[in-house]
Amino acid sequence: MTSQSPRIYIYKITFEEVPYYYYGVKKEKYFNEEYWGSPITNKWCWDFYTPKKQILEFFDYSDEGWLEAQEVEKRIISPVINDKWCLNENVGGVFSLRVSRENGKKMANKNKENNAGIFSLTNEELSKNGKKGGKIGGEINKMNKSGICGLSVEERRIYSKRGHKTQQELQIGIYSQTKEELSNNGKMGGKIVSSQRWMCTETGFITTAGCLAQYQRAKGIDTSKRTRVL
Repeated sequence: MTSQSPRIYIYKITFEEVPYYYYGVKKEKYFNEEYWGSPITNKWCWDFYTPKKQILEFFDYSDEGWLEAQEVEKRIISPVINDKWCLNENVGGVFSLRVSRENGKKMANKNKENNAGIFSLTNEELSKNGKKGGKIGGEINKMNKSGICGLSVEERRIYSKRGHKTQQELQIGIYSQTKEELSNNGKMGGKIVSSQRWMCTETGFITTAGCLAQYQRAKGIDTSKRTRVL
């Protein structure tokens, strides 16, 4: 290869006015071919600001050199693709989180318009599928000792305390309510619970949830053997 032969190289684009940057790989058609990248999603940055190009590494002008350059490009971009200043939105067929979210929204809107996917299900079907998925996920966590099932009692207490402390600091959850609101909500919750009636599936005895639990324990009946009747 002579000094005037076309080249294969990895480059980095930066901008004089802002800290955005972009990596790419180029296989020239002729020596010193003018090239400033081929952005699609973020082309506006090239149009609005002043780009500067830095060549980082050259490779043999061959099929092997081209493949090697593309692999190096992937290794450079992968760790920074979700950096807020990185303008690369795709590396090796993997999209950035921003583009993935946008594609997800477009797909959701399309499904909604066409009444497809979850939008083809009734509220009852969605509820049943949600309960089924939650039950399966819980059983898997229990079997694999993962999720909350992988924590000891002491660890659960620690995480619970952290959660309460965070809610208190951010004034969210119950800490976002006044004493009057907490009192009213407590009374309403108690009223709802006390109005419910549950039946023991073994004896047919019907009462409130709390009383039924006491009744079943006294008789040595599994407290899960119940069904709501009102």
